[in-house]
Amino acid sequence: MFNLVKTAVLMAAITALFMVIGSYIGGQTGMLVALLVAVGMNFFSYWFSADMVLRMYNAQQVDESSAPQFYRLVQELAQRAGLPAPKVYLIDEDAPNAFATGRDPEHAAVAATTGILRLLSERELRGVMGHELAHVAHRDILISTVSATMAGAISMLANFAAFFGGRDENGRPTNPIAGLAIALLAPLAASLIQMAISRAREFEADRGGAEISGDPAALASALDKIHRVAQGIPLSAAEAHPETAQMMIMNPLSGGGIAGLFATHPPTEERIQRLMAMAQGRR
Repeated sequence: MFNLVKTAVLMAAITALFMVIGSYIGGQTGMLVALLVAVGMNFFSYWFSADMVLRMYNAQQVDESSAPQFYRLVQELAQRAGLPAPKVYLIDEDAPNAFATGRDPEHAAVAATTGILRLLSERELRGVMGHELAHVAHRDILISTVSATMAGAISMLANFAAFFGGRDENGRPTNPIAGLAIALLAPLAASLIQMAISRAREFEADRGGAEISGDPAALASALDKIHRVAQGIPLSAAEAHPETAQMMIMNPLSGGGIAGLFATHPPTEERIQRLMAMAQGRR
């Protein structure tokens, strides 16, 4: 129920951002059009955004014949977690990363890069995929996928407002400074919504993934490896679609300093510390 409430709040906040931008572009009429577009986008995101994200990353579905070891590992973990078997995808990228998507556990998919399969041991990979299946079990995947799709749409609409300007109720041009402000602040607001939801969610997925795999230390080791290697290898699809970065097990985007304040992932060091505390408690 709590995740359903979070999803509703997310959709309401994104819809409000749409309406603000629509109001700037075309007054009350623009606000109404933006509301209708937002409702349509929410509907589209619920049903189709998972496939859209997988296409963004050129993810290829695999099965027991094309990727037997990885496929069986995911199926075994899903069974341990009491989840329906998800679809399994591989992304031909050197950057080590993974994510889960879908509107519910019955329509879930998990994806991993070929880079993460080469980097991690089987034990560490079990921890990572346990983390992704924890997102599925917690029903985080709808929130992640909807927010990624809608944040991208808000950025495009805000850029449109800045480029073409807005109109007031009498059809007169509005202040162009306002358009520039919207272009800067609307995507930032969408990012803040994603950040507020995503950081706490990652800690919970780490905990749940450690329980599913039964090996918190392995997930901690995997996060350490991914953190060290991913910083030097860009994930091209994530760079092209930064709104999807919050779906990954590790932030695939470069950036520090002020950018770190708006990171959708908690500090890796803190994630590792929590997992190692779990591992100590199991001894």
